[in-house]
Amino acid sequence: MNNNLNCIENEEDMLKEYDFSHAVRGKYVERFPQDVVMVTLAPDVAAAFPDADSVNEALRLLLKAAKKVAQAA
Repeated sequence: MNNNLNCIENEEDMLKEYDFSHAVRGKYVERFPQDVVMVTLAPDVAAAFPDADSVNEALRLLLKAAKKVAQAA
């Protein structure tokens, strides 16, 4: 879909106090490495993990356990 057409369609949904006339597309995109996958955690899940490293550690542990179960089957 044409991005310009999409903007025109959504223009009537925007409040007048939202001024994106000086916005820069992709301004912060370089902060994230190319191989980063961003996901949104449910609030109760996010509360259990203080940072990204703890999430990755838990997922690696889950993967390791799943591999062991698969090998045993």
